[in-house]
Amino acid sequence: MNQPLHELLDGPGPFLLVPDAVLLPEGPAAGMAVVVADGSFLAVGDSEQVRRTHPHLDPVRLPGHLLMPGFVDAHHHLTQTFGSALAYGEPSEIFRRVWVPLEGALDEESAYTAAKLAALEALRGGFTTVTDAGNRTGVDVDVVASAARDAGIRCVLGLVCDDAGPLGTDPGSPRPADAARAEEHLVRYEGDALIHASLAVSIPEAATTATLQRTSRLAAEAGATVQIHVNEHLAGVERSLVQHGLRPLEHLHHIGALGPQLLAAHATLLTPRELTLLADTGAAVSYNPVASAWKGNAVAPATTMAERGIRFGLGTDGTRGDGFRLAEAAEFAQRLTYGLATGDSSCGAGWTWLEHATRGGADAVGIGARTGTIAVGLAADFLLVDVTNPELALSWDLPWELVRRGNRDQISAVFVAGRMRLWRGLPTDWDGPALVRRATGLARAAVERAPITRVHPTSTAARERSTAR
Repeated sequence: MNQPLHELLDGPGPFLLVPDAVLLPEGPAAGMAVVVADGSFLAVGDSEQVRRTHPHLDPVRLPGHLLMPGFVDAHHHLTQTFGSALAYGEPSEIFRRVWVPLEGALDEESAYTAAKLAALEALRGGFTTVTDAGNRTGVDVDVVASAARDAGIRCVLGLVCDDAGPLGTDPGSPRPADAARAEEHLVRYEGDALIHASLAVSIPEAATTATLQRTSRLAAEAGATVQIHVNEHLAGVERSLVQHGLRPLEHLHHIGALGPQLLAAHATLLTPRELTLLADTGAAVSYNPVASAWKGNAVAPATTMAERGIRFGLGTDGTRGDGFRLAEAAEFAQRLTYGLATGDSSCGAGWTWLEHATRGGADAVGIGARTGTIAVGLAADFLLVDVTNPELALSWDLPWELVRRGNRDQISAVFVAGRMRLWRGLPTDWDGPALVRRATGLARAAVERAPITRVHPTSTAARERSTAR
C-alpha cells in the first residue's frame, strides 16, 4: 500500500519534492523540483536535473499541487486574539478602549494561549511568518516567543519601547533601563531558528524624541526593524500637527527616525510629500486592507507605493488569518478606492499582491534574506496548495486566480523551516483543538475582568434596536 502523503512528509527530511508547479517570482513554473534539507531549500530547478544531482533521494510526487512561498503577515498583535470580535462595528482608535485594557488583563498563561491561538489561525491561513508589533500585557515578551515557537511559526517579535505619557506628554529624559532592555532584546534571539527580534513604538506620541531616535538607531545597527503605527487615523495626524506642527511621518523624518529600519504600520493617510519621504529613505510599510475596512479612516495608496518602489508587505492587523483572503482584500481595496476613480481595471494585475504577500512582505519586515521566496539557501517556508478544486482547476491565469479565488481550504500542507507544521488545517505535532478549547475559557475570563469600553452594540443588540424603530 502506498504511504499517505502527509506521512511521507512528516519528518526533518531531506525531501525531493516534485509538484505540478512551483511559484517563482516570475510566475508559476512547471517541470520543477525542490530539495528541502536542514530547514532550507538545497536545490530548486529542472526536475530531471535535480533528480540526477540527488540520486540518493526518492522523489515525492505531489500531483495536483502548487508549491508556493508561505505568506508573510507584516503586521499582527498576537496577544489581542481574545478580543478580535470586539472590534466589529467600532470606530477608529479602538486600541485605547479595547486593546490596551484587554492586554492589561492577561497573565502569563492567557498571554501564551492567546499568542499560540493567533499562530494557529495564521498557519491555517497559509502564513509561515507573523510580525508581532509588541504587546502591553506586562509579561515577558519571551512568552510570546515561546508560543510562536511551540506553534511552529516564524515570528518577527516586537518589544514595545513606549516611554511617554498620555497622548505624548513627555515625562523627561529616557530611562536607562529601557535602553538596556531594548539592546538586550535585539540580541536575545540571535541564532534562534524561528524568532527574529524587532523594536516597536505604539504610535509616535507614545515615545519621547530621544527614544524614537534611539530605537531607530539600535534597530538600524542590528539590521532589525522598528515598528510604529504611523498616519493610521485622523486623530493621530491631528495630534501630531498640534504637538509638532508636522504630520507623524514628517515628524519621524525631522528627528532622523525615518529609514530602511522603519516598518510603518498602516500609513493610510499619506500626502504626496510623505510618499516621497518613504521612497527616498527606503522605509517600509505594512499595508493592512482588512483593518482599513473594519476600523480605519482610509486605505493606504498601495498601487502608488508599488509604482514608486516603496517597500511594503501585507498585514492582517489581527483581523483574520487567511493569506489568500488578505491578498484579495489588498487588490479589492485598491480597486474600490483608487481603481474605479481612475479607470484602472487591473490594480496590480494580481501578481503584485502575491509578491507583496510573500517576498515583498519578508523584505518589509527585515527578513527578506531569510525567507519569502522559493530559492536555494532560503528557509523552506512554503505551502502545498491543491489546484484540483473547482475554483482553481480550470486555470487560465493562476496568479490572478490565487488572489481572487484562493482560500485556506485549498492549502494541503504548511511548512516552516523545512518541517510540516499543518496538514489539512491541523497541527502535526500538537493538539490544536485542545488549544482552542483552553483559549475559549481563558478568553471569557480575560474579557470579563478587562475594563473594555465598546461604542457599538453586538450584532444581535443592533438588530433589536433597528427592529424596535
